[in-house]
Amino acid sequence: MGHRDADEQVGAGLAGRHGGAEGAASAGGLTFGGATSRRRAWATGEGRRLSRLSRDGRMEASERQIGRVNVASEPGNEVVAIVHPDVEMIQDSGLPQLMSQIRPQWQSKGLIERVRRLMVVDPSSACQRLLNAAIADLREKINIAGLDIARDAAKANKLPSVERPEDIETYSTHNIIELSYRMGLLSRPEWRRLSRSYEIRRDLEHEDSEYEAGVEDCVYIFKTCIEAVLSRDPVTLIRVSEVKEVIETAGPATADPSLVEDYQHAPDSRQLEIGKFLFSTATNDDEPDLVRHNAFTMTGILAEVTRPAVTVELAKHVQDKIGRRTALTELQVRVASVSGVLPYLRKAQRRAFFAGFLDQLNRTGHHWTSDASHGGLLRQLQEFGGLRAIPDQELHEILKWMVLLYVGEPGGRGMGVNRKVFYSNSGAPVVASIIQDAPDIAGPLLTELGSDKDVKRACAQSTHVERRYQDLLDVAES
Repeated sequence: MGHRDADEQVGAGLAGRHGGAEGAASAGGLTFGGATSRRRAWATGEGRRLSRLSRDGRMEASERQIGRVNVASEPGNEVVAIVHPDVEMIQDSGLPQLMSQIRPQWQSKGLIERVRRLMVVDPSSACQRLLNAAIADLREKINIAGLDIARDAAKANKLPSVERPEDIETYSTHNIIELSYRMGLLSRPEWRRLSRSYEIRRDLEHEDSEYEAGVEDCVYIFKTCIEAVLSRDPVTLIRVSEVKEVIETAGPATADPSLVEDYQHAPDSRQLEIGKFLFSTATNDDEPDLVRHNAFTMTGILAEVTRPAVTVELAKHVQDKIGRRTALTELQVRVASVSGVLPYLRKAQRRAFFAGFLDQLNRTGHHWTSDASHGGLLRQLQEFGGLRAIPDQELHEILKWMVLLYVGEPGGRGMGVNRKVFYSNSGAPVVASIIQDAPDIAGPLLTELGSDKDVKRACAQSTHVERRYQDLLDVAES
């Protein structure tokens, strides 16, 4: 592959001498011959070698040569451009149009211009140089994102240490791709695609008659490098101070889409740092109510784009902060639920908490005369994570209480003479909502409760009450 670099240098100089189409074609894909010098060149692919460049400008090619050949000459010197035989397929694949998506700051660089010229004469070299541009862009983005993030990500993932900008410059291509992924500059699919592109490029570095870049290789590498790297602006990774500023605003906090996107692309260490800060603030009684509420709201928004590995690490931190033998408070459970860490806390602590909540439900009772208390209690259960958060041992009894509240008792008397069933107006809609949020959990248990003696007794009171039980089954199946 070394002959390509030499050809490019000569071709780049010739571009100024010929200009126009001849000059544009002169980089990377031309060979030169004349009275005093001859150069042999290969068109990419097996059997595409020029057999001879003659002194008088005539070109003789072997019978196996494939592709179109254009000649521009000067006295005593001939310029032979070998156009790749797959040039029409390359153009039809949309690669020239894809190049327009590259950011302007890279469009103006000579490396990208060389890629454009190489596409039609030497796709293998074009692929290699475009990947080189993508790796150079990632080096710049790593420095812009911050050496502190790069250092932490490198240390956590056993990559070479990063202490100075010079350390990034000495990183291998493989390590640059790996570090970019660990810092959040690449998503996992993008990381896999770019790693595969690098494997293809390594094959091309040893290209011979057994391997060359096909159109499918070009499309894969070009799309990956441009869509995952070269078309995207550098990002400054989100900092804890930015989140702190948002939740301390004088009013309800709103998450700006750009802030959520920056958090989504932040490395695990930064997501964890922000998660710890928000949990601590939301559960701190010394903080103003507005700040705590804003921290709670922000926790729920960011939890939707938090990576699973970060959630597990945050759960460990929360467990250490709460303690292993301390009873969970309602506030801690609400924040743990909205942040996604509640299922990871000790089962014994979760059981004790929901057993206490069940006692509260039983003390209130499911009779419709306690309607004023039902709505608030059940909305609390939603904040605690609904049915999905309840351990199995307590789930059966809590759902049974909800069923008895929902089905009610026969009406048709007193002020409700025209009402077929008396039930809790504030609680019944919330029960249906809770079941609708977890139909996979509620459905089997609701069917099982159909055989419970208390539920059977309630449904046997009238067909209208029985119909309400059937309505719950329909909710779970919808």
